[in-house]
Amino acid sequence: MDENVLNKLKILAESAKYDVSCSSSGTVRSNKAGMVGNTVGGWGICHSFAEDGRCISLLKVMLTNYCIYDCAYCINRRSNDLPRATLSVGELVDLTMEFYRRNYIEGLFLSSGVVRNPDYTMERLVRVAKDLRTIHRFNGYIHLKSIPGASRELVNEAGLYADRLSVNVEIPKEENLKLLAPEKDHKSVFAPMRYIQQGVLESAEERKKYRYAPRFAPAGQSTQMIVGATAETDKDILFLSSALYQRPTMRRVYYSGYVSVNTYDKRLPALKQPPLVRENRLYQADWLLRFYQFKVDEIVDDAYPDLDLEIDPKLSWALRHPELFPVDINKADYEMILRIPGIGVKSARLIIASRRFSKLGFYQLKKIGVVMKKAQYFIMCSELPMRTVNEMTPQGVRNLLVRKPKKKYDDRQLTLDFGEERE
Repeated sequence: MDENVLNKLKILAESAKYDVSCSSSGTVRSNKAGMVGNTVGGWGICHSFAEDGRCISLLKVMLTNYCIYDCAYCINRRSNDLPRATLSVGELVDLTMEFYRRNYIEGLFLSSGVVRNPDYTMERLVRVAKDLRTIHRFNGYIHLKSIPGASRELVNEAGLYADRLSVNVEIPKEENLKLLAPEKDHKSVFAPMRYIQQGVLESAEERKKYRYAPRFAPAGQSTQMIVGATAETDKDILFLSSALYQRPTMRRVYYSGYVSVNTYDKRLPALKQPPLVRENRLYQADWLLRFYQFKVDEIVDDAYPDLDLEIDPKLSWALRHPELFPVDINKADYEMILRIPGIGVKSARLIIASRRFSKLGFYQLKKIGVVMKKAQYFIMCSELPMRTVNEMTPQGVRNLLVRKPKKKYDDRQLTLDFGEERE
C-alpha cells in the first residue's frame, strides 16, 4: 500500500478514536454471488480497527480531520495546531477494499470533519459508500456519520448504501451546546435524524408492496452524547435518551466520558481523567430503559438527579423501594422479577419457564445464572438462608454490597478485589 496513504490513515484513525458510536449490530447482509463480503460473522462483528493492524472488524477512520467549526470539546477543532490529513474518495475506497481482502476488517465506520459546508462533506461521504457498493460490489457493513445540516437529498442517498447512519447530539442541552459550539444547534442535528427516520419507515412500507425494493439504512440510526463536559445531570441525559428511543428507528444512544483534550479552553472543566464510572452507570441505566421496562423517573428524579456511582442503578432503585420486597420468586410476574437486583433478562425468562415444573430454591436459582450475592436480599424462595432487605435495612444491604477499595499487599501476596459481580 502507498506509504503516503498509510501516513494519512494513521492521522485520521487517531482523530476518529473519540467517536464511540460504531456498533455494527442490527443488520444482516449475507454473502451473494459476484459480491465481496458480508455482515454475518460466526461471533458477531467487532467495532474498530486497532492502530497496530490487529483485526477489530471495522476500519474506523475520518475522511478528513480539517474542520470549519471550532467546538471547544473537539480535538479536531479549527484552532488546534495538529497534523491534518484528507483522504480522497478513491484512496479511502481502495484502502477499505485492500484491508478487507487482507482480512483486517469486515466493514467501514466513516466520519469526517466539516469542510466548506455540510453538503460538500456529506456528498463525499456518500460517494465513498456508493463506490464501494456499486463499483467494487462490497457487501460488508458500512456505518456513515451524517453531517449535521446536510440536505435531505444527500441523507436519503446515504441511506441507500449505508447499513447504519448516525448523527451525534454531543451536548444534551441546547444552551450548553451554544456555549461550547456556537456554530452548531440542535435543529441541525435533529433534522437529519428525522430524514433518516422517514427514510427507514418509507422503505419498510415500500418493501411490503415490492419485495426487492431497496432497503434504507437497515440497521437504523444511533447517536452519541458527551458526558461531563457540561453541567447536565444524569436526569437531563436520560430524559433525552428516553425521548430519542421513542423514535422507531433509534437503535442506540452512546455515552462518551469527556476526555480533556483542549485543556487551554476555560469553558471546559479541568478533569484529570474521563468520568468513566459515570459513563458506565449511564449505560446500565440505558439498559434498564431498553430491556427492563423502567421509566426514567424511576431511575433518576428531582430528589436523585444523578446516578449513584457506588452501586448499579437497579440496585439503587431497589434500595430506595424496600416496600416492594421481598419478591416471591415462585409467584411473581415476569415484570417484577426483572426488577430484582442480580436477575437479568435471560435469568428472568428461565425462572418463568422452570417454575412450571417445580418450586425454585437457592441452588436452582444459582444454576440458572442469578447473581445470588445481590438477589438473596430481595427474594423469597425455598432454602433461602439469608435475611431480606427489610430485616437488614437498605443501608445494611448497601454496606455489604458496595464496592470496597482494593487492599494492597506486598509482592508475595495477592491483591483482593471485593467488587460487585456482573449481572
